[in-house]
Amino acid sequence: MKTAADIMTRKVITVTAASSVKDLARILTENNISGVPVVNEDGMLIGVVTESDLIDQNKRIHIPTVVSILDSFIYLESPDRMEKEIQKIAGSTVADIYTSDPITVTVTTPLDELATIMSEKSIHTLPVLEDGKLVGVIGKKDIIRTIIS
Repeated sequence: MKTAADIMTRKVITVTAASSVKDLARILTENNISGVPVVNEDGMLIGVVTESDLIDQNKRIHIPTVVSILDSFIYLESPDRMEKEIQKIAGSTVADIYTSDPITVTVTTPLDELATIMSEKSIHTLPVLEDGKLVGVIGKKDIIRTIIS
């Protein structure tokens, strides 16, 4: 069975948290990719940012449902979620919109596990680590390309 090492893209395009949202959109479009790893100044993986994160910037804000009882407000949903949505919508850098602590895989992760993770977790971009170092990335297109070959 094929593993992550067999299908991953080894020439990884990355961005930093300081990259602008406009630069991110350009990178994704010009390279025809759906997401990129976010690295710090030392090149260590700190997160992932995807097209979905960019699209979230243009969606409507969901106002949490509240109930008023005896002059008190009880939130039926987390107001923190709305705060995060507002931060993403107003974000101008990758730091404002990326997902920290991404799900990662190793070079030995089998193809069926990669597909399961992507499907069940709705993930488009999986960073591949070896000894804690970013050595590749797997996108949905890599999985589909493997099916065709």
